[in-house]
Amino acid sequence: MNLYKYVSEAINKKLGFEAKLDVPKNRDFGDFSTNAAMVGAKNAGKNPRELANEYLPLLKELDFVADVSVAGPGFINIKVKDDFILNNTIAPKQMVAEKPLKIDLDYAGYNIGKALHIGHLRTTIVGDTFNRITKFVGHTTKSYNHIGDWGRPMGLVIAWILEHGMPESADELNTFYPLSSARAKEDEAWMERARQITSELQAGNPEYRKIYDDFMKISLKQMDDVLVRLNVMPFDMTMGERGVAEYVSDTQKILEEKHLLEKDDGALIVNVKQESDNAPMPPLMFRTSSDTQTYAAADLSAIYYRTKTDNPDVIGYFTDSRQSLHFNQVFRVAKMADITHANLFHTGFGALTGNDGKPFKTRDGGVANLTDILDMVESAVRERVVASDKTLDDGTIKAIALAAVKFNDLIHDVKSDYIFDPSAITSFEGKTGPYILYTAVRLNSVLKRANSDIAKQDRYVLTTEERNLLIEIMDFERTVLSAYENRATDMIANYAYDLCQLINNFYHNCPILRDDVPADIKAGRLYIAKLAFDTLSTAIDLMGLKIPREM
Repeated sequence: MNLYKYVSEAINKKLGFEAKLDVPKNRDFGDFSTNAAMVGAKNAGKNPRELANEYLPLLKELDFVADVSVAGPGFINIKVKDDFILNNTIAPKQMVAEKPLKIDLDYAGYNIGKALHIGHLRTTIVGDTFNRITKFVGHTTKSYNHIGDWGRPMGLVIAWILEHGMPESADELNTFYPLSSARAKEDEAWMERARQITSELQAGNPEYRKIYDDFMKISLKQMDDVLVRLNVMPFDMTMGERGVAEYVSDTQKILEEKHLLEKDDGALIVNVKQESDNAPMPPLMFRTSSDTQTYAAADLSAIYYRTKTDNPDVIGYFTDSRQSLHFNQVFRVAKMADITHANLFHTGFGALTGNDGKPFKTRDGGVANLTDILDMVESAVRERVVASDKTLDDGTIKAIALAAVKFNDLIHDVKSDYIFDPSAITSFEGKTGPYILYTAVRLNSVLKRANSDIAKQDRYVLTTEERNLLIEIMDFERTVLSAYENRATDMIANYAYDLCQLINNFYHNCPILRDDVPADIKAGRLYIAKLAFDTLSTAIDLMGLKIPREM
């Protein structure tokens, strides 16, 4: 049950107008607070506090109200009945959207021929979590891994392979692009060779296509291994620049028919600047002067393809915030050319930094690979386990490390940078993934050890810890809907943390399995514990974490 929605709608219906409902930080005076008297005072020609006192008898008539009182200049505090809370708190379940949408989501965006690096961490974690949230609230999604597999990096890798041979492993392949790219910066002839190979690859050169297909298999296998390790849902479609290449000509034709394409020094561009722009807005480059496909052409053609095949209501992207200008250009052209009717959005995320506030690097100063990051965190977890004299199996260590990495990412506002510190994020206390898992494991242990029935009891005097926990559980649906509507995955992580704090307060102050606890109280508290575990488990699943058997 969405308690907030229920209370808000009931109050508005009772008073006959819309008022704002707030959730106070301190619930000693009430579970909710409304500014209804402030809203109605002007039309009624009365003092807000005077009007608030007139509203109290009306609000007391509502089935869920235990008590109402006036505070400050006219705020009305509302306390919900204990029996209403007990009778209406249920475990989370798949929601049904009032208006189900078809939503295409584009995240990950890995590059063929390159190792997945730290920059791919947030797009994968945030994109996957938002995908899970979107499905949970009742929409249909299709996830795309729009891989970089058709631009100049392909020409640089093929040039290196032609000279040095096909790599035998992903690790060897991962060195080819950096080596070839570094050489191209110093050797213009090498760069020109890469440009020519790229152009011929896109034109269908059979030798280059064969080399490309062979190293593509190695790279895709590397991607799949990392996705499994990160516990993200499989992509519905792995289709990048090469896949949409066949639709570039169709997209170009549309742009030509709309008279949007212009020639500029041999390149094809679209001017997207508007009179209302206050910041520089360069034109979108659709095709380079060397007649090769651009990223913008690929993204526009992908929108064309997805509209044609999926017919989505929404198309969304999760990438580094530095690509904001690029997507602004692409979205403008898509609408100018009427390529899609879908709503388009781009969520740009901040960077991972070290403790010095600078982009996170490895000890040797290089860009950290994703596997390096996961290995680093797993090592930090192992060190903590050894230091605490515990013995945990490898699967549990991996689950804790996964939670440490993903929760640390999700707890921060997606647009903000955050510090990546393996030692801090593996702590079992504070706002960390291990703390979330530990709370779930502890609660599950209580439920497994219980030798009595778990049942809702007809006792309506709840302890402060019990009612606060139940009200938080009843706020889960509102939180998930808000996370979806605001594309704010941090709301789920923060909710999970707040829920864990309330669970632990309940655990410490409300004995469950102790011998002196009466049977009815024990059964009732086990019932609350089960509701809490089911809710926390759902939040954990939405974040793509795994609950181990023990910690």
